[in-house]
Amino acid sequence: MTEKPTRTRGKLVRFDSLDDMPPAAPLSGAFKALTDDEIERRAAADRDAGVLPAEFWNTARPVETETKEQITLRLDPDVLRHFRSTGKGYQSRINAVLKSYVKAKEKTG
Repeated sequence: MTEKPTRTRGKLVRFDSLDDMPPAAPLSGAFKALTDDEIERRAAADRDAGVLPAEFWNTARPVETETKEQITLRLDPDVLRHFRSTGKGYQSRINAVLKSYVKAKEKTG
């Protein structure tokens, strides 16, 4: 397996394949004891839980996302200083600026 970034506790975790993933933690007894009615009630009360039509899973297909490609890029020192001064995630911000440029150019033809 090639080395992938892994973080835990609600952060990004990447694996080359499903086979590389560690097994999930066992469900708690309290979770296993939930009735279908209680699960439905909790889901209905969760503002972040959307309602999916029953037929959704009949046609749903997994989608593989395009991963970023690691490259070497030479930047002017003042440009790099600026982005680094914005803190953690500066490389993602550089990518966002470049992506917005590409989208703008695509719109203008």
